[in-house]
Amino acid sequence: MTASLTATFDTRREAEMAVERLVQQFDLDRDAIRIIAEGEDNSVGEDTAGADTEAGAPSPDDRSDAPLNGAIRVTVDLADDTAAAEVRDAFAEFDASDVDRA
Repeated sequence: MTASLTATFDTRREAEMAVERLVQQFDLDRDAIRIIAEGEDNSVGEDTAGADTEAGAPSPDDRSDAPLNGAIRVTVDLADDTAAAEVRDAFAEFDASDVDRA
């Protein structure tokens, strides 16, 4: 049985951290994971995080150009249900919302 789990993240950083947890800790194939902006425009999420936030000295000037154009969606294709709990745990650890099974 093939299934997909999809979740929404407020920041690109949260989405990427969830993906790294799935790949590094749970050995999921990176090719089975997709990260996309929820809308049609480029987006780093709905909130700034990571490199899009204010940096400490001696970093370059603060950035104000982060494209905050909507949430980030992560979809994980699963060959069977054995990894579904691990995917849900990783999504929850990094504050995912709207976790759906497709």
